[in-house]
Amino acid sequence: MKYISFIAAILVCFTVQAQVKGVEHVIVIGCDGMSPDGVRKANTPNMDKMMTEGAFTLRARGVLPTVSSPNWASMIMGVGPEAHGITANEWGREEYNLPPNVTGPTGEFPSIFEVVNKQKSNFEIGAIYNWDGFGRLFEKTAVDYDTTINSEYGTMANAINYFKTKKPNFLFIHLDNCDHAGHSLGHGSPGYYKAVGVADSLIGNMMDAVKDVGLLSSTVIIVTADHGGVQFGHGGESLAEIQIPFIVWGKGVKKGYEFKNPVYTYDNAATVAYLFGLKTPHAWVGRPAKAAFEGYTEDDDMFARFVVEGPEFLPKQTDRYSAGNIFIDADAKVELAAPPKGWEIRYTDDGTEPQLTSKLYTAPFIVQKTTLIKARMFNRAENTASLVTKANYRIVKSATANGINYKYYKIAENAEKLPDVSGLTPVATGKTYEISLDHIKNTGENFAVVYEGLIDIKTEGEYRFFTFSDDGSKLWIDDAVVVDNDGSHGTKEVSGSKNLKPGKHKIKAMYFQGGGGYWMETFYTGPGISKQVIPTDVLTPTN
Repeated sequence: MKYISFIAAILVCFTVQAQVKGVEHVIVIGCDGMSPDGVRKANTPNMDKMMTEGAFTLRARGVLPTVSSPNWASMIMGVGPEAHGITANEWGREEYNLPPNVTGPTGEFPSIFEVVNKQKSNFEIGAIYNWDGFGRLFEKTAVDYDTTINSEYGTMANAINYFKTKKPNFLFIHLDNCDHAGHSLGHGSPGYYKAVGVADSLIGNMMDAVKDVGLLSSTVIIVTADHGGVQFGHGGESLAEIQIPFIVWGKGVKKGYEFKNPVYTYDNAATVAYLFGLKTPHAWVGRPAKAAFEGYTEDDDMFARFVVEGPEFLPKQTDRYSAGNIFIDADAKVELAAPPKGWEIRYTDDGTEPQLTSKLYTAPFIVQKTTLIKARMFNRAENTASLVTKANYRIVKSATANGINYKYYKIAENAEKLPDVSGLTPVATGKTYEISLDHIKNTGENFAVVYEGLIDIKTEGEYRFFTFSDDGSKLWIDDAVVVDNDGSHGTKEVSGSKNLKPGKHKIKAMYFQGGGGYWMETFYTGPGISKQVIPTDVLTPTN
């Protein structure tokens, strides 16, 4: 028997207008780390079918930080981390920085599980999850079936068996394989797209199971994710990390409908409550995605429109922060994907922002020196411009003395911060082209790299330096810490500034990898310099 809590004093509620008639079962399938890019480019016949026969957006957004616990919590709790207090993966019942702004009798912020449980005491409710960390986010007393399975195949097989035998009214399924592939193989890699395809096949298995038990006419399935990713991780503030798919399929859902207005991850809980005709906590900010269902229209927003992603540089980079690359003793070809019908691409090669009067891109072209290309799409008929995308093309001559020294160390397992390497002997040393992990052979786990050299400053002024790393990093200029991005974390960018005079200045950077995904790049900006990778031609190794 489920525990039915009395939380009337906490759940100050408003009434949801009406449920979609005939909906008796709702299944939410959350795919950890599954990005819209993955849905677009992987082999996903089942999600394609859901979008053709249902409602969808590939521009839904999660919350910051773009890590699992805050986003799964927001998905089931109808609010962001500022309200539910789950602000990091390190969150625990007794380990948190920010308490929730309201709680139920068991101390948790009220989730959709408790909302359904309290108002539909006869409902069968289940939670089956691949990542055991999901299980600490909701009220255990609110569910009839609660289990974690250590494989995506086992998770879905268990969920299908449970659905066929118990026919739960509300079932939440968590699959972890896309996130695992992102960390181990890289987001946007062939292996990552294969993992998205596996998730799609498992979603298809559940669709078939619903049909097999004859409940297709009374079931709604929602497919979504917690976050996307870049390189081998996530946690930053990019579209690739925060955008997620949101797909609704089943009873009463419009056919082939793409949402006109934004959908947020915390709208998921409100949508489930809406389908069951439930009241929702006053503390929730999520709104039901009613436009997905027949009989409801979605007004055009007179104040705003979706942002349009910028043009894509080719070949698509699957393992870098931005497009472009190092070209050793070779020129670089600049190529962009063709724009959609009605759009044109304008670009600059001097660091300025592309405007309608900038150079028109019509075909690939060659650059023979280190160049930052910025590109933007324009639609003259709609008076609309896209976001700006950029590519760093770094031309390197192997015969020159440019570059930076590095020392590579093996460190203790599960490091939480930059280690003291003063007493360690490096296992590898040498010169590399940039302050990054490119061209440095590494083990993928438990290592640190120290970079030391000189940076040539041409113009006096304030320079801002950035490290983008997973795990921690620091950067020094003339022995002073300018960027402190230390700690065990996902991909994260931190910056700092320093006023510099012309001439060569000492530059040092340090990076460590404790476990999971890894990445390290450095950028700078200054007088007449748009933000870009610190290029080889301004770096000189020291003896």
